Amino acid sequence: MSDKLTHVNKQGEAKMVDVGDKPFQKRTAKATGFIQLHPQTIALIQGNLIKKGDVLSVARIAAIQAAKQTHFIIPLCHALLLSKVDVDFELKSDGIQVFSLSRCEGKTGVEMEALTAVSVALLTIYDMCKAVDKDMVMTGIKLLEKTKV
Repeated sequence: MSDKLTHVNKQGEAKMVDVGDKPFQKRTAKATGFIQLHPQTIALIQGNLIKKGDVLSVARIAAIQAAKQTHFIIPLCHALLLSKVDVDFELKSDGIQVFSLSRCEGKTGVEMEALTAVSVALLTIYDMCKAVDKDMVMTGIKLLEKTKV
């Protein structure tokens, strides 16, 4: 782990990193997160019986939209031209695992976009299910992989 903070100037103030001299590279990031749900809530989601609508479809669209807007949400992120954002869900007996993949050709990584997609998918599931499940817990949001070629 590097001990140099790249987003802080010599005075300790926040700054945006200059990536202008870096080469364009194909960049990919994968992230995941989990939301713990009651089995009854999972059954409602599977049966498309949540009153707010199709939970997983709405969460997927929200996640993709959030990934595209990451630079507006996270102050020091660069605006990236994303070429792909995928969001998938794995329903388990105790909740839903969310996976995201973000891809671009650019001068900086896409991990914040992948993490933002996962986070917003989880928040959307939470929002859509809060009327029927008061014990939801979001955990394990993390970067799984980051590549550049």
